[in-house]
Amino acid sequence: MSISSSRYIVRNTHSNFTISPLSFLLRHAPSRIQHPAKAFFSTGGTAGFQTVGCVGLGLMGHGICQVAAASGVHSKVIAYEKEQKFLDAGHDRIVRSLDKLVERQKMTMQFANDTLGKIEFTTDIDALKDADFIVEAIIENMDLKEDLYTKLGSLCKPETIFASNTSSLSIAEMAAFSGRPDKFVGVHFFNPVQLMKLVEVIKTTETDPVVFDKAYKWVEDIGKVPVTCGDTPGFIVNRLLVPSLMQAMAMIDRQDASVNDVDVAMKLGAGHPMGPLHLADYIGLDTCLYIIQGWVDKYPDEPSFFIPACLQAKVEAGDLGRKTGKGFYKWDGDKRGDPVE
Repeated sequence: MSISSSRYIVRNTHSNFTISPLSFLLRHAPSRIQHPAKAFFSTGGTAGFQTVGCVGLGLMGHGICQVAAASGVHSKVIAYEKEQKFLDAGHDRIVRSLDKLVERQKMTMQFANDTLGKIEFTTDIDALKDADFIVEAIIENMDLKEDLYTKLGSLCKPETIFASNTSSLSIAEMAAFSGRPDKFVGVHFFNPVQLMKLVEVIKTTETDPVVFDKAYKWVEDIGKVPVTCGDTPGFIVNRLLVPSLMQAMAMIDRQDASVNDVDVAMKLGAGHPMGPLHLADYIGLDTCLYIIQGWVDKYPDEPSFFIPACLQAKVEAGDLGRKTGKGFYKWDGDKRGDPVE
């Protein structure tokens, strides 16, 4: 019997629900994948956060919400979306994820029901005012983040700590919007959140060390592995990964090697689960361009930040990789074909 067929009801102020990469390189490395069952258990919480808020229930946010609720270290997890349709979609994503775990016998029905029962789904931002720790996972748009953090800064109790799941934007800039830069950190999760162990915990020059330590411990409490990083573009993983993708594309521009040979060389010579051009196609060439364009604009003197001509041309032509069926390779859904001539 799946969760979707149970009768458990989650109540909130707005509705009743009946339970019905850039991390792709890491995601496809078997040695880095966490066993699903282990992702939902903690040895006991010590960060001291009784109520956690999750703002945004998209691809990353719903996973963060689910993992926080399943950890067993919080009395309540508040899931907030501004619009009901996005709240409903986030709820359904969590239910489907829990359903799969129950079906695969990685989680009991009772545990899944208890996990969902920890979550309060709402479109009322005032529900976040007494949260101890709030994780934001809305889209990567600084104007939207400014509006959100300005509101949260004036709404929430003075002790509330804010954390952004951004993968590429400045933590310090968002911290300034909140009006409490000493109580602001980054917590960058990887996709899929339910399985990936790594979380980059980012501090700025103004982050209170006690606040940072609490955020770092919280990551451990929910069953993840934290690493510390300063507020540098892309943090650790993307700062290393994205420029490496650009270098691979630059080799194509210079005709140093073929698409196939670049990818085969990195798979067999460096032990990567997939080559950089395969990976770029999988991520989406538009996403790659968006990230590197932002870095080029903000850090024009950084030589490792540049836009390869082939990337620009493919995006302008609408050849975005896997999502459009054509990029550096031909694609049939998620199945990669031959390199594009």
